[in-house]
Amino acid sequence: MAKKALCVGINRFRHYPSAALQGCVNDAKEMKSLLTGHFGFSRNSVATLTDSKATKAKIMARLQAMVDGAVAGKYDYLVFSFSSHGTQVPDTGGDEPDMADEAFCPYDLAQDGGKWHPDHIITDDELNALFSSVPEHVTLEVFLDTCHSGTGIRAIDLLIDRKPRYLPPPSLEAFLQIEPLKPRSLANLQLKKATLRHVLWAGCRDDQTSADAFIEDGWHGAFTYYLCRIIRSSANRLTRQQLLGNIRESLKSARYTQIPQLECDDARKSAVIGT
Repeated sequence: MAKKALCVGINRFRHYPSAALQGCVNDAKEMKSLLTGHFGFSRNSVATLTDSKATKAKIMARLQAMVDGAVAGKYDYLVFSFSSHGTQVPDTGGDEPDMADEAFCPYDLAQDGGKWHPDHIITDDELNALFSSVPEHVTLEVFLDTCHSGTGIRAIDLLIDRKPRYLPPPSLEAFLQIEPLKPRSLANLQLKKATLRHVLWAGCRDDQTSADAFIEDGWHGAFTYYLCRIIRSSANRLTRQQLLGNIRESLKSARYTQIPQLECDDARKSAVIGT
């Protein structure tokens, strides 16, 4: 199986120093280590973009090259991991007027007046459009350790060494446009063709926040930390459904409120991760 991956982790944001996180770069490094150590990726097949290198243009260019390679028959397994702040924008496609689009913050996140500048924010619609070109025989596995809404912030996450990976819209006007809207189901980050072999992992439900947390010896995304730890410590390879259950139980035991999500068809859920 020919493989290609991109692991992104962003702790620092060019225009928003106060929004800094601490565990996202570690997440990208851990994901690369996991892919090369447990899933047969060569080091050259896993690219990482962190902090100032992780602009929207560079992230999208890398993803486009991966998709183009899959279309050309070079790859049959793609992985994209993304650790950063999540945010929301009004539905940009116009197809769901009562919904808010999920959006993801690159290093060069910037405003356009009171809203996020479209050249410096990555929306789920953009990812859907890009990934729609992935051939049917290619498996695409996406790991998002971000927040999808600000409504999931809990007091316990603010009392411990944990910071929600969520940035609200950049102005009161933009927030009021989002606040009445429902966050879209994470299933909307899946592609439109159910027959395509795509797998989406998310660190939390679409109404929750994912924690940037100090765990044992350093800062990590709680979801990414337990994902990597469970895979490394398992005597046998796990199905995706088994892995999801183990991650949820580990987070619950550690008093995290976030509930990771897995979106894929039943065949993929029952298949061993990495296939």
